[in-house]
Amino acid sequence: MCGRFALYSDPFSLAKRFEADALPELRPRYNVAPTQSIPIVREESGKRRFALARWGLIPHWAKDMDIGYHTINARAETVATKPAFRNAFKHRRCLIPADGFYEWQVAPGSKVKQPWFIVLRDREPMAFAGLWERWQSPEGEDLESCSIIVTDANVLMWPIHDRMPVILAPGDWDAWLEAEAKDAGDLQGLLKPYSAEAMKAWPVSTMVNSPRNDLAECVEVAK
Repeated sequence: MCGRFALYSDPFSLAKRFEADALPELRPRYNVAPTQSIPIVREESGKRRFALARWGLIPHWAKDMDIGYHTINARAETVATKPAFRNAFKHRRCLIPADGFYEWQVAPGSKVKQPWFIVLRDREPMAFAGLWERWQSPEGEDLESCSIIVTDANVLMWPIHDRMPVILAPGDWDAWLEAEAKDAGDLQGLLKPYSAEAMKAWPVSTMVNSPRNDLAECVEVAK
């Protein structure tokens, strides 16, 4: 799964990296947690645009927001068929920018899991494969939310955790964002583990365990 990530690149770098308009005001984030508002990139009128969405997808048919606690991730194997995600998979796909993500490793003989921070080796911001949805509350308030798709771990991740977010290569971004997919099978083919050789990871402090700690120290090598 992917339950925490970081996004600290400056907005101008992100705009250039994703070739997207309508960049929201952002501050550096080192410990992004579910239910928080995060930037996404989606296609609108043939252009990539940034938007903000609540992390934890709320299907349009949901009676309340609570389902969002269980939908921060969508499994690549079932995203096309699971009721909570299948409509968004067909029509509302997005990129979710991140400079890196966290995962927790079970340490033999210890009750405390070791957190790791994982980045691209070239340190460019990565793009998670995401879904977004628009939901209306019983009071008539509109809310946009999103989910990160996860898949099997690559060889770098396996010693840490058996799942990882789907990271899309820049050459696949247009195909993923296309509003009306012509072939669901082609989309499914994008949902695979990223190249381990293009990634690196290091252990970090357990301070990241608390979402209240949103500091640059969260991504530093554990001492």
